[in-house]
Amino acid sequence: MKKYIIGNWKMNLNVHESSLFVTKLSQTLPVRRNVETVICPGFLSLEPVSLQINHRQMKLGAQDCYWRDEGAFTGEVSASQLRGLAQYVLVGHSERRYIFDEDDRDVRFKVQAAIRNGIRPVLCVGEDEEEREMNCYEHALCDQVASGLMNIDSGDLDQIVVAYEPIWAIGSSAPAVDQQITESVKIVRTQIEHMFGRAAAMNVPILYGGSVNAGSAKQILQLTGVDGLLVGRSSLIATEFAGMVNDAAAIVKESQRA
Repeated sequence: MKKYIIGNWKMNLNVHESSLFVTKLSQTLPVRRNVETVICPGFLSLEPVSLQINHRQMKLGAQDCYWRDEGAFTGEVSASQLRGLAQYVLVGHSERRYIFDEDDRDVRFKVQAAIRNGIRPVLCVGEDEEEREMNCYEHALCDQVASGLMNIDSGDLDQIVVAYEPIWAIGSSAPAVDQQITESVKIVRTQIEHMFGRAAAMNVPILYGGSVNAGSAKQILQLTGVDGLLVGRSSLIATEFAGMVNDAAAIVKESQRA
């Protein structure tokens, strides 16, 4: 299985700055067939960036979408409007859940909308600090996965990407430790297995996100069950982001030799 490196720019860079950054990133980033590289600019930058990037180097993702395809929903952007522009869309990111009060129903409908419109949803799941400290993170993760994939047909599961992002690690000085990551990724995959069977679950890419940087990326990418990274602030540093792609490519190549 290939590795995935997804950069979430969040609410950073205007259209002009996005164009300049993509130019710099394109000069740094090699074409890697064994790594799916995705950048997620702000909505305003998606179209101009789509005309600028080399699609063999990287794909485009949106940071969110609304679950209705059209209608009187002022300020929203639908998956239908993103169709043909973005190949991926982040769904249920912790900042959407906890700052904008998106619930499991919203997330579930957005996953369906993305698939309906031919866009790969990146379903983000993760426990908060209280759930981790109270040792109920397994229940929280299983609930989020089960709800997010509740109405997905098994034939559509190959379009799903899941990102485990512990909320307590996002924006902190360090990611979760190795044991926490591998255990949580296993919990997520086991829940998918309960819903769709082992063979299908093994083919779903599960990424880690949460304070990933150039110093931690390689070690995390080598962990059992981790198929890639969802990168925040470091995705805005061209050399760091390109370095993660190179690390991922080297790890895939090494695993193929083994």
